[in-house]
Amino acid sequence: MEVVFPRCAGLDVHRDTVAAAVRIQPAKGPAKVEVRTFTTTGGSLGLLADWLAQNKVTIVGMESTGVYWKPVFHMLEDQFECWLLNAAHVRNVPGRKTDVADAVWLADLVAHGLVRPSFVPPKPFRDPRDLTRARRTVVEEKTREVQRLEKLMQDAGVKFTSVASQLLGVSGRAILEKMIDGEQNPQYLADLARGRLRGKIPQLAEALAGTFRSGHHGFLAAQLLERIDLCDEQITELDRRIEVMIAPFVETVDRVTTIPGVGRVTAIVLLAEVGIDMSRFPTAGHLASWAGICPGNHTSGGKRLSGRTRHGNKWLRTALTEAAWAAARSKNTYLASHHAQVRGRRGIQKAIGTTRHDILIAYWHIVAGNTEYHDLGGDWHTRRRRNPEKRKNTLVGELEKLGYTVTIEPAA
Repeated sequence: MEVVFPRCAGLDVHRDTVAAAVRIQPAKGPAKVEVRTFTTTGGSLGLLADWLAQNKVTIVGMESTGVYWKPVFHMLEDQFECWLLNAAHVRNVPGRKTDVADAVWLADLVAHGLVRPSFVPPKPFRDPRDLTRARRTVVEEKTREVQRLEKLMQDAGVKFTSVASQLLGVSGRAILEKMIDGEQNPQYLADLARGRLRGKIPQLAEALAGTFRSGHHGFLAAQLLERIDLCDEQITELDRRIEVMIAPFVETVDRVTTIPGVGRVTAIVLLAEVGIDMSRFPTAGHLASWAGICPGNHTSGGKRLSGRTRHGNKWLRTALTEAAWAAARSKNTYLASHHAQVRGRRGIQKAIGTTRHDILIAYWHIVAGNTEYHDLGGDWHTRRRRNPEKRKNTLVGELEKLGYTVTIEPAA
């Protein structure tokens, strides 16, 4: 088999050790392989880099193992071309698995060009990616705390959310704080309502007449509110740092927000997860395939067995799903029209998947073409279906399939 990279290395990375195999292919004769094991401390990784440099290695392949590959990758990427390899693509023959054998196997795969590197974001987008993921985690934790608070209120027989849409709106927060302080008069608590909720004071007073005890329920509710407030503070601080990080790319973020359903937070997540270098994705289809936002291929014997999507980037998928739901509710837009068309034929989940795909394709074109989003309009599908030129070509094609030669002349 042809050797593509005559001087390469394979690394089997673990938490505490790295098994490294250097493979050198001379002009004639078999390849020479040398294996060494290093620890994952900073000093030992420096020795690994020196050893690879002494052997004039040009490319290094390593398996993606949890987060253990990151310090090794970051230490070597400035000196060598590093390939992060998908673990599912580099499995060895069963019964031959050791750290040394895995390292040699990785080196062989890289040398013969039998694997492709996974996408690793460039340095300017790694810190924003960590921040956006941390923000997502804090938002989800806040949601769980709010759900716990709602469960506590239901346990106390307080049916506030049966009348109001939000438990922790301005009115809900004021009422809850008074209940924690020991206030039990439902009419007094209902009178704390603000805005449109004041029109429901009688129903609200009835909903607040529960068995809330400040000594027990109030104690637990106060702790939950403290954790919710802490989450709000962390989200605000993360937003501030994210804005600083993306300052050089703010124009791109503004263009991405022109996509219906894509807010600023979602645009920043797209930027952090995908980046702006679309040369890594030759077409928009390549980006959708990498993200797992398109049907999978599983065909055997001429039969399509499954179209289940592959496991892609879960952070990107979550952001696109939220944007797809928002786009589906937009007015007179292509995304909303396409969503409604698919939903009528295949159901809501397939429609959301289609809208996610549309948004990601639009992102690729906006970033690759350095342009803004141009909406095709909510009537695009109707115009396309009733296009006279397309209708003519369809009818001519059907007649030609029947064996006729068709000549078209305009009417007088």
